[in-house]
Amino acid sequence: MELSLNEYKIIVETAPNLIWKSGLDAKCYYFNKTWLDFTGRTLEQEYGDGWVEGVHPDDLDRCVKIYLENFNKRTPFEMEYRLLRHDGEWRWINDIGVPVFDENDEFSGFIGSCLDVNERVEGHILKDMAQKDGLTGIFSRQYLMSLFAYEFEYAKQTSRKLSVAMMDIDKFKHINDMYGHLGGDSALKMFASVVKDTIRQDDLFGRYGGDEFVIIFPNATVEAATRVVDRITDSLKTVVLNLDQSEVKISISVGICELTDENNPDEMISKADKMMYENKKSK
Repeated sequence: MELSLNEYKIIVETAPNLIWKSGLDAKCYYFNKTWLDFTGRTLEQEYGDGWVEGVHPDDLDRCVKIYLENFNKRTPFEMEYRLLRHDGEWRWINDIGVPVFDENDEFSGFIGSCLDVNERVEGHILKDMAQKDGLTGIFSRQYLMSLFAYEFEYAKQTSRKLSVAMMDIDKFKHINDMYGHLGGDSALKMFASVVKDTIRQDDLFGRYGGDEFVIIFPNATVEAATRVVDRITDSLKTVVLNLDQSEVKISISVGICELTDENNPDEMISKADKMMYENKKSK
Protein backbone atom coordinates (compact mmCIF):
# COMPACT_ATOMS: atom_id res chain seq x y z
CA MET A 1 0.00 0.00 0.00
CA GLU A 2 1.37 3.37 -1.03
CA LEU A 3 1.67 6.21 1.44
CA SER A 4 -0.53 9.22 1.03
CA LEU A 5 0.90 12.70 0.50
CA ASN A 6 -0.08 13.59 4.05
CA GLU A 7 1.72 10.54 5.42
CA TYR A 8 4.85 11.47 3.49
CA LYS A 9 4.62 14.96 4.95
CA ILE A 10 4.35 13.59 8.50
CA ILE A 11 7.42 11.41 7.94
CA VAL A 12 9.47 14.30 6.56
CA GLU A 13 8.37 16.73 9.27
CA THR A 14 9.18 14.36 12.13
CA ALA A 15 12.30 12.75 10.68
CA PRO A 16 15.45 12.97 12.85
CA ASN A 17 17.25 14.55 9.87
CA LEU A 18 17.23 18.28 9.20
CA ILE A 19 15.60 18.55 5.76
CA TRP A 20 15.50 21.49 3.35
CA LYS A 21 14.25 22.11 -0.19
CA SER A 22 15.28 24.76 -2.71
CA GLY A 23 13.64 26.00 -5.88
CA LEU A 24 14.83 26.84 -9.38
CA ASP A 25 16.43 30.08 -8.14
CA ALA A 26 18.63 28.12 -5.66
CA LYS A 27 16.88 29.76 -2.70
CA CYS A 28 15.42 27.59 0.04
CA TYR A 29 11.68 27.62 0.60
CA TYR A 30 11.15 24.61 2.87
CA PHE A 31 12.71 23.47 6.15
CA ASN A 32 11.19 20.65 8.17
CA LYS A 33 10.24 20.89 11.83
CA THR A 34 13.46 19.16 12.88
CA TRP A 35 15.52 21.90 11.20
CA LEU A 36 13.44 24.67 12.72
CA ASP A 37 13.56 23.07 16.18
CA PHE A 38 17.33 22.75 15.84
CA THR A 39 17.93 26.39 14.87
CA GLY A 40 15.13 27.81 16.99
CA ARG A 41 14.10 29.99 14.06
CA THR A 42 10.89 30.31 12.11
CA LEU A 43 10.34 29.29 8.51
CA GLU A 44 10.06 32.97 7.65
CA GLN A 45 13.50 33.64 9.13
CA GLU A 46 15.12 30.75 7.24
CA TYR A 47 13.20 31.42 4.00
CA GLY A 48 15.15 32.24 0.84
CA ASP A 49 18.72 33.02 1.90
CA GLY A 50 17.84 33.49 5.57
CA TRP A 51 19.33 30.13 6.53
CA VAL A 52 22.87 31.36 5.82
CA GLU A 53 22.63 33.57 8.90
CA GLY A 54 23.02 30.40 10.98
CA VAL A 55 26.15 29.15 9.20
CA HIS A 56 29.46 29.80 10.93
CA PRO A 57 31.26 32.79 9.31
CA ASP A 58 34.39 30.70 8.75
CA ASP A 59 32.39 28.08 6.84
CA LEU A 60 29.93 30.29 4.96
CA ASP A 61 31.85 31.04 1.75
CA ARG A 62 32.90 27.40 1.32
CA CYS A 63 29.40 26.17 2.08
CA VAL A 64 27.68 28.49 -0.40
CA LYS A 65 30.32 27.82 -3.06
CA ILE A 66 29.84 24.04 -2.86
CA TYR A 67 26.08 24.40 -2.93
CA LEU A 68 25.92 26.79 -5.89
CA GLU A 69 28.52 24.96 -7.97
CA ASN A 70 26.62 21.70 -7.65
CA PHE A 71 23.25 23.41 -8.07
CA ASN A 72 24.38 24.87 -11.39
CA LYS A 73 25.75 21.50 -12.54
CA ARG A 74 22.72 19.59 -11.18
CA THR A 75 25.06 17.23 -9.31
CA PRO A 76 24.74 15.77 -5.79
CA PHE A 77 27.05 17.07 -3.07
CA GLU A 78 28.10 16.34 0.49
CA MET A 79 29.68 18.86 2.82
CA GLU A 80 30.20 19.64 6.48
CA TYR A 81 29.80 23.02 8.13
CA ARG A 82 28.93 24.49 11.49
CA LEU A 83 25.32 25.52 12.11
CA LEU A 84 24.16 27.56 15.07
CA ARG A 85 21.88 25.59 17.34
CA HIS A 86 19.04 27.26 19.26
CA ASP A 87 21.08 27.22 22.50
CA GLY A 88 23.93 29.22 20.92
CA GLU A 89 26.27 26.28 20.32
CA TRP A 90 27.93 25.77 16.95
CA ARG A 91 27.37 22.19 15.78
CA TRP A 92 29.04 20.42 12.86
CA ILE A 93 26.44 19.33 10.31
CA ASN A 94 26.81 16.79 7.51
CA ASP A 95 24.66 18.03 4.63
CA ILE A 96 23.85 15.82 1.61
CA GLY A 97 22.06 17.56 -1.24
CA VAL A 98 20.59 15.97 -4.39
CA PRO A 99 18.88 17.46 -7.45
CA VAL A 100 15.13 16.87 -7.79
CA PHE A 101 13.33 16.23 -11.11
CA ASP A 102 9.58 16.18 -11.68
CA GLU A 103 7.53 13.55 -13.52
CA ASN A 104 8.54 15.17 -16.83
CA ASP A 105 12.21 14.90 -15.90
CA GLU A 106 12.40 18.67 -15.48
CA PHE A 107 14.78 19.98 -12.84
CA SER A 108 12.88 21.59 -9.95
CA GLY A 109 15.57 22.35 -7.38
CA PHE A 110 17.46 20.53 -4.65
CA ILE A 111 16.52 18.65 -1.53
CA GLY A 112 18.92 18.19 1.34
CA SER A 113 19.20 16.01 4.42
CA CYS A 114 21.45 16.94 7.35
CA LEU A 115 22.74 15.16 10.43
CA ASP A 116 24.46 16.52 13.52
CA VAL A 117 27.96 14.97 13.39
CA ASN A 118 29.60 17.27 15.91
CA GLU A 119 31.14 14.57 18.10
CA ARG A 120 32.69 12.77 15.13
CA VAL A 121 34.14 15.92 13.57
CA GLU A 122 35.47 17.29 16.85
CA GLY A 123 37.01 13.88 17.54
CA HIS A 124 38.88 14.11 14.24
CA ILE A 125 39.95 17.67 15.04
CA LEU A 126 41.30 16.67 18.45
CA LYS A 127 43.11 13.71 16.90
CA ASP A 128 44.61 15.99 14.26
CA MET A 129 45.71 18.46 16.92
CA ALA A 130 47.41 15.67 18.86
CA GLN A 131 49.21 14.38 15.79
CA LYS A 132 50.31 17.65 14.24
CA ASP A 133 52.46 20.59 15.22
CA GLY A 134 50.25 23.65 15.50
CA LEU A 135 52.63 26.02 13.70
CA THR A 136 53.99 24.00 10.80
CA GLY A 137 51.26 21.39 10.29
CA ILE A 138 53.78 18.52 10.27
CA PHE A 139 53.85 15.67 12.80
CA SER A 140 54.20 16.61 16.45
CA ARG A 141 57.17 15.24 18.39
CA GLN A 142 55.03 12.83 20.41
CA TYR A 143 53.27 11.38 17.38
CA LEU A 144 56.44 11.25 15.28
CA MET A 145 58.28 9.33 18.00
CA SER A 146 55.41 6.83 18.23
CA LEU A 147 55.76 6.24 14.49
CA PHE A 148 59.53 5.99 14.89
CA ALA A 149 59.12 3.34 17.61
CA TYR A 150 57.00 1.25 15.26
CA GLU A 151 59.46 1.60 12.36
CA PHE A 152 62.37 0.79 14.67
CA GLU A 153 60.81 -2.45 15.93
CA TYR A 154 59.74 -3.45 12.42
CA ALA A 155 63.25 -2.85 11.07
CA LYS A 156 64.77 -4.86 13.93
CA GLN A 157 62.43 -7.80 13.36
CA THR A 158 62.78 -7.87 9.58
CA SER A 159 66.39 -6.69 9.20
CA ARG A 160 65.10 -3.84 7.11
CA LYS A 161 67.13 -0.67 6.70
CA LEU A 162 66.19 2.42 8.70
CA SER A 163 67.73 5.88 8.89
CA VAL A 164 66.94 9.08 10.71
CA ALA A 165 68.02 12.69 10.17
CA MET A 166 68.17 15.45 12.77
CA MET A 167 68.08 18.98 11.36
CA ASP A 168 68.04 22.49 12.69
CA ILE A 169 68.03 25.92 11.10
CA ASP A 170 71.38 27.71 11.16
CA LYS A 171 71.46 30.98 13.13
CA PHE A 172 67.81 30.65 14.04
CA LYS A 173 68.30 32.70 17.20
CA HIS A 174 69.66 35.53 15.06
CA ILE A 175 66.51 35.41 12.89
CA ASN A 176 64.34 35.56 16.01
CA ASP A 177 66.36 38.42 17.51
CA MET A 178 66.46 40.38 14.26
CA TYR A 179 62.90 39.88 13.03
CA GLY A 180 60.99 38.83 16.14
CA HIS A 181 59.11 35.64 16.83
CA LEU A 182 56.81 36.17 13.84
CA GLY A 183 59.88 36.20 11.64
CA GLY A 184 61.11 33.03 13.30
CA ASP A 185 57.72 31.41 12.80
CA SER A 186 57.82 32.31 9.12
CA ALA A 187 61.23 30.68 8.80
CA LEU A 188 60.00 27.49 10.49
CA LYS A 189 56.91 27.29 8.29
CA MET A 190 58.88 27.96 5.12
CA PHE A 191 61.44 25.29 6.00
CA ALA A 192 58.73 22.74 6.84
CA SER A 193 57.02 23.45 3.52
CA VAL A 194 60.22 22.88 1.54
CA VAL A 195 60.90 19.59 3.31
CA LYS A 196 57.34 18.32 2.81
CA ASP A 197 57.64 19.01 -0.91
CA THR A 198 60.99 17.21 -1.14
CA ILE A 199 60.89 14.05 0.97
CA ARG A 200 59.77 10.69 -0.39
CA GLN A 201 56.21 9.45 -0.02
CA ASP A 202 57.01 7.01 2.81
CA ASP A 203 59.31 9.34 4.76
CA LEU A 204 58.02 10.65 8.10
CA PHE A 205 58.67 14.28 8.98
CA GLY A 206 58.03 16.08 12.24
CA ARG A 207 59.07 18.94 14.50
CA TYR A 208 61.23 17.74 17.38
CA GLY A 209 61.25 21.04 19.25
CA GLY A 210 62.13 24.69 18.62
CA ASP A 211 63.97 24.79 15.31
CA GLU A 212 64.89 21.09 15.41
CA PHE A 213 63.24 18.69 12.98
CA VAL A 214 63.41 14.96 12.36
CA ILE A 215 62.96 12.89 9.22
CA ILE A 216 62.54 9.13 9.54
CA PHE A 217 63.54 7.19 6.42
CA PRO A 218 61.94 3.71 6.45
CA ASN A 219 63.82 1.09 4.42
CA ALA A 220 66.61 3.54 3.61
CA THR A 221 70.39 3.44 3.98
CA VAL A 222 72.34 6.46 5.11
CA GLU A 223 73.27 7.04 1.47
CA ALA A 224 69.61 7.15 0.40
CA ALA A 225 68.74 9.46 3.29
CA THR A 226 71.66 11.72 2.39
CA ARG A 227 70.39 12.07 -1.17
CA VAL A 228 67.02 13.28 0.15
CA VAL A 229 68.72 15.71 2.55
CA ASP A 230 70.89 17.03 -0.28
CA ARG A 231 67.75 17.74 -2.31
CA ILE A 232 66.32 19.64 0.66
CA THR A 233 69.53 21.68 0.97
CA ASP A 234 69.49 22.48 -2.74
CA SER A 235 65.82 23.48 -2.60
CA LEU A 236 66.49 25.86 0.30
CA LYS A 237 69.13 27.65 -1.78
CA THR A 238 66.43 28.66 -4.27
CA VAL A 239 64.01 30.04 -1.65
CA VAL A 240 64.10 33.54 -0.19
CA LEU A 241 62.19 34.56 2.92
CA ASN A 242 61.05 38.20 2.89
CA LEU A 243 61.16 39.66 6.42
CA ASP A 244 60.83 43.39 7.13
CA GLN A 245 61.81 44.23 3.56
CA SER A 246 64.91 42.05 3.88
CA GLU A 247 65.64 38.88 1.94
CA VAL A 248 66.67 36.08 4.28
CA LYS A 249 68.19 32.79 3.13
CA ILE A 250 67.73 29.67 5.20
CA SER A 251 70.37 26.98 5.66
CA ILE A 252 70.43 23.92 7.87
CA SER A 253 72.76 21.62 9.75
CA VAL A 254 72.05 17.90 9.52
CA GLY A 255 73.10 14.68 11.16
CA ILE A 256 72.09 11.27 9.81
CA CYS A 257 72.16 7.91 11.56
CA GLU A 258 71.50 4.50 10.03
CA LEU A 259 70.27 1.69 12.27
CA THR A 260 73.05 -0.70 13.29
CA ASP A 261 73.26 -1.90 16.88
CA GLU A 262 71.11 0.77 18.59
CA ASN A 263 68.72 -0.51 21.24
CA ASN A 264 65.96 2.05 20.77
CA PRO A 265 64.95 5.06 18.67
CA ASP A 266 66.35 7.50 21.23
CA GLU A 267 69.85 6.13 20.66
CA MET A 268 69.49 6.77 16.93
CA ILE A 269 68.22 10.28 17.62
CA SER A 270 71.14 10.90 19.96
CA LYS A 271 73.72 9.81 17.38
CA ALA A 272 72.12 11.92 14.65
CA ASP A 273 71.93 14.87 17.06
CA LYS A 274 75.65 14.68 17.87
CA MET A 275 76.52 14.51 14.18
CA MET A 276 74.30 17.52 13.51
CA TYR A 277 76.10 19.65 16.09
CA GLU A 278 79.49 18.52 14.85
CA ASN A 279 78.48 19.65 11.36
CA LYS A 280 77.17 22.93 12.73
CA LYS A 281 80.45 23.65 14.54
CA SER A 282 82.41 23.07 11.35
CA LYS A 283 80.54 25.79 9.46
